[in-house]
Amino acid sequence: MCLLSSNVQLVETKLAKFVEEIVAPPGLVTVIIDGEVNDGYVKNLEILSKKLRFSQVDPMINASKSLKDIKPELERLLQKALSKVSDYLTEIFFSMRKPGTNIQILQQNLVQKYRYLILFLREHGSKVYTDVCAAYADTMNKVLSAHFQVYIEALEKSKLDIGVSSDLTGYDTSIIDLIPRGREHLRNHHFMFSLGERASILKEIDRPGLVPHISEVNPVKYPYEVIFRSLQKLLMDTASSEYLFIKAFFGEESLFYQVFEGPFEVIDKHLDHTLQYCHDAVCLMLMICITRKHQLVMLNRRLSCLDTYLDKAVIYLWPRFKTVFDMYLQSLYQCDAKILWVDGSHPHHIVRCYVELTAALIQLNAECGDGQLDMNLERLRVAVDNLLGRLAENFANPRTQHLFLLNNYDMTISVLKEAGDEANKLQRYFEEKLESNMVSFVVNISHLFVPAPVV
Repeated sequence: MCLLSSNVQLVETKLAKFVEEIVAPPGLVTVIIDGEVNDGYVKNLEILSKKLRFSQVDPMINASKSLKDIKPELERLLQKALSKVSDYLTEIFFSMRKPGTNIQILQQNLVQKYRYLILFLREHGSKVYTDVCAAYADTMNKVLSAHFQVYIEALEKSKLDIGVSSDLTGYDTSIIDLIPRGREHLRNHHFMFSLGERASILKEIDRPGLVPHISEVNPVKYPYEVIFRSLQKLLMDTASSEYLFIKAFFGEESLFYQVFEGPFEVIDKHLDHTLQYCHDAVCLMLMICITRKHQLVMLNRRLSCLDTYLDKAVIYLWPRFKTVFDMYLQSLYQCDAKILWVDGSHPHHIVRCYVELTAALIQLNAECGDGQLDMNLERLRVAVDNLLGRLAENFANPRTQHLFLLNNYDMTISVLKEAGDEANKLQRYFEEKLESNMVSFVVNISHLFVPAPVV
């Protein structure tokens, strides 16, 4: 009798537990159907999820008549929950489209708080989950694309135009007349060929970018590499934040690339348009260096979301740099030395520009080069040497020829010294040229110091 009673109690206990696991209490039904999505709603979703999971674990339970009776009710609750959660999340995502919305704050303080909602959708409603992910990707794609477009348009107002196609042609009067045209034009022209303070951008690679409304109040113009760094800085910070959110909330890394498909396209279109008119080799090399350093920034952040994009940017920039560089060389070889010739032994301004360009590229090559510049620097040296020889030939007096070359070699050595140890090899070459021409010059004028014969 005691054994029978014990068995009855055991059956009753298991049956009570079974009923508790599958039956949806009135309170749960009310909250799921009529309740607002909040912390309490999330707790009830967890209870519903547990009941749904329980009915699917054991085939015998799933086949029981009791479950068949209650299953339609659970399914009705599930569909209501899926609909309500989907509407709630979609509404939040659409609110991100409102101008002035701080999306990161919204993500951290509200969306992230209810991460279980997306987990519930992923487990119990794969189609709804896919639709919600698509809604988020579509919203953020449009929001960020517009954000980057506005930022780019604002930055373009602050761009300082350096280097037009006429600056590349040696025989163009825009180069010959640089000095008479005034200091501002001269400054901008030398800015195109020399590095100077432009190198400082590589030391502030991860500093905040330009703020458009501040730039409007203080209308300072910036060389394009400053704008480029600001744009990439915004891209890095936005991408980092978005990638971490998507990974934490959705757990779907592929969603990041759907979100950034639009922003990448906006930036690529901007670069396509800008680079085709950019003839500033120093700027292009700085952009390559900036991108290399931004790759290191992302590596230090331990984020790989921009690896492909930044690799593509470097690959895209090199051909444009080489195209412009070849234009520089072509302008040296094709220029008419007779037109460029100035009667005087002082250093030629075009030679100085190209020597400064050489020094700038040597410094940048040492900073972040990968060997692609080495051969081009040698080609540039040969072209400068060739131009010097052709200019010297215009002097009728051999002494003036040598003096012209000596002054230009001396200027070249001085400029290369400022480039640091990386320019030592090239500096030694011109020191040898200086020495050999000094010997020739001395020989040429030595007869002037021979005493007249005594009669």
